[in-house]
Amino acid sequence: MKLGIDLGGTKIEIIALDESGKTLLRHRTATPDDDYQAIIKCITQLVVDAETKLKQSGTVGICTPGSLSPQGSPNSGLLRNSNSVCLNGQPFKSDLENALNRHIAIANDANCFALSEATDGAGKGANVVFGVIIGTGTGAGIVINGKVLTGANAIAGEWGHNPLPWVKDDELPGQDCYCGKKGCIETWLSGAGFARNYNLKTELNESQAFTAEQIVKKAQQGDVNCENTLQLYEDRMARGLSHIINILDPDVIVLGGGMSNISRLYTNVPKLWRKYIFSDYISTRLVPPKHGDSSGVRGAAWLD
Repeated sequence: MKLGIDLGGTKIEIIALDESGKTLLRHRTATPDDDYQAIIKCITQLVVDAETKLKQSGTVGICTPGSLSPQGSPNSGLLRNSNSVCLNGQPFKSDLENALNRHIAIANDANCFALSEATDGAGKGANVVFGVIIGTGTGAGIVINGKVLTGANAIAGEWGHNPLPWVKDDELPGQDCYCGKKGCIETWLSGAGFARNYNLKTELNESQAFTAEQIVKKAQQGDVNCENTLQLYEDRMARGLSHIINILDPDVIVLGGGMSNISRLYTNVPKLWRKYIFSDYISTRLVPPKHGDSSGVRGAAWLD
């Protein structure tokens, strides 16, 4: 049995899968508010309760916000870059291992998403899968031959914090990113970035501002400004993903997060990325996720 836990800012979810990927149990509870020790206890109890109910023990994988600092760094083994700030700087993995008296596998949400879709999702059977979560932010994970690529600095897949390629004059210098840079891919392709760029261009104030969902709906209804914004978004996505194809050359790119629900992306973006990719033939597929919002917790269960 494989147990996966998705640790979110508002909820903690556990899933139990058998070796074939069939769901044996699924449960969620509220995340203790800003209390590190309470989070450790909550996760521990979820595992104990699941194993008691199913009358068997399992491996445990955790999908977390943020990632562990790599070996060799001054903060090796400590969690970093988590939006649940009480986790930052804590020996999260070792504390859980001590609480459960077993090995714990841990990865961030984008890596878990990619692993889930590569294992038994939209990228099943592919050698190289690039999984992108495009929602509030823009993160990604890389799975090669069924294994998550972490990298020497534990930042493999941080595609969203590179600059938008082949930038145009009117895209300079770009919007501020929370990482401290300007013009990161995340500021263009996240749902928030997509909406912000439309609202700035159309000079809508805060009370008039459109959401990403409203812009897409208006484009479907024939609104010219919204349609133009969506076409520009597709071109920016094509530019961003073409860099991934030129460097990593994945078999499949799987989109997740709220923006992955825009069905036209899967037709239009591959048409547009042809002019940016250094190849006369492109077999890389751009596909929606099979498991959707369940990919994080399922991916955690598949971690070794």
